[in-house]
Amino acid sequence: MPKYSNPRKTWRYTNEFKAKAVQLTYLDGVQIKKVAETLDIHPFMLSRWRKEYREGKIVADKRHKVTSIRNGEKELDRVKALEKEVARLKQENDLLKKWQRYLAEQHQSDLDSSRDMDEK
Repeated sequence: MPKYSNPRKTWRYTNEFKAKAVQLTYLDGVQIKKVAETLDIHPFMLSRWRKEYREGKIVADKRHKVTSIRNGEKELDRVKALEKEVARLKQENDLLKKWQRYLAEQHQSDLDSSRDMDEK
């Protein structure tokens, strides 16, 4: 088994980020799994942060507190809209790639048929 000389990359999150993530999970109608997905972190990590938040190990900055459900819902709605836009753009990009492939094949078949005509 190979020995790795470089240590594995560990992501470090600020207490402010952790506190905001935890506060989002406490909003009504918001699931931990969705918040974790949105923030691109594992739901278990978010659950651990919630525990540390309850124990007082993670302290929220009072100036940037998520105070209303509307703010959290607006943010999640914004993220959902952006994800929908990304999906649409990926689909559009795939369609353009297919169209480009089709045109290249047509061009190649035209070249092949013109060669066949020249040979006769």
